[in-house]
Amino acid sequence: PAQGVGALSEHLSDRVLPPRHPAVRQPSMPNGTWQRYNKDIMRIVKTFLTIIVASAGIVACSSKFDTLLMSNDVDAKYTAAFDYFNRGKFGKAASLFESLSVLTSGTERDDSVQYYWGLSNYKAKDYYTAEANLAKFVSNFPRSVFTEEARYLRVDCLFRSTLRYELDQVPTYTALSAIEEFLRDYPKSDWAADCLVKSKVLNDRLDKKAFENARLYYKMEDYKASRVAFKNIVKTDPDNIYREDVLYYIAMSSYKYAKNSVPEKQKERYMEFMDDYLNFIGELPDSPYCKELNAMYLRAQRAIGKAVGESDTDHMKERDFEKERKAILKK
Repeated sequence: PAQGVGALSEHLSDRVLPPRHPAVRQPSMPNGTWQRYNKDIMRIVKTFLTIIVASAGIVACSSKFDTLLMSNDVDAKYTAAFDYFNRGKFGKAASLFESLSVLTSGTERDDSVQYYWGLSNYKAKDYYTAEANLAKFVSNFPRSVFTEEARYLRVDCLFRSTLRYELDQVPTYTALSAIEEFLRDYPKSDWAADCLVKSKVLNDRLDKKAFENARLYYKMEDYKASRVAFKNIVKTDPDNIYREDVLYYIAMSSYKYAKNSVPEKQKERYMEFMDDYLNFIGELPDSPYCKELNAMYLRAQRAIGKAVGESDTDHMKERDFEKERKAILKK
């Protein structure tokens, strides 16, 4: 046994044991780093909690508003609707006033609810809905204390709904009709001056549309149709803001129509140009277009054999006609 134990001890002493690894140490951090780290963590936690609380508040408010909206408590709804309106929350106010319009129908609050329903939509810039609300209000309450302002606000809604001159002008005519009715019924209103400004803007837009539509024929070189279209403007809208240009294009259209006609028709059509030219000169003798039309008139006279008293200046006008015309048009 003793030999066995000694042999085992000798055998174990001859074995090479693996080295022991030291314990892994955490890296040391500079002073203050842990404090900053903890502050960042706390800041993130506070932000997260704030978001949760705010979200809960929004949900609670929404739930409260929805409950109020669905309720039949007229007094609570009426008070809340004005509260939202006074705080600038016009969308919610409009929803409550819309709900109240059924509950207060036929009561002493009816006109106030109907008016503020339209006014809330107007303040929320929903002009299409506001116009419908205000039109219904004016129809139902023509003698209310709110009627004058409601009619003006409806005019403003219609004005804002009009389109640029290239598009359909039915909304423009509707707005002009409403403006005319307002000025007829309230000529001394505080909003009368603004209505006159709006009326001028819309009428100028109609003038521009009519002028550009007629000029389109001229650009297409359909001079017969161009002359007819421009003459219709003079006939139906003598106060068109483009009247000088309209008369100019009438003369230009008749001249070019005559110039491009077959020889058998030129004399008759040059005579039409001379009539248009004399109308223009008689009405606008100081127009910048006169110089160009004078040269055309001389050409037309030569074309029909009536040119008399020609001078060197006349020849110069004819010779430099195109150059002068371009310079005048540019000016």
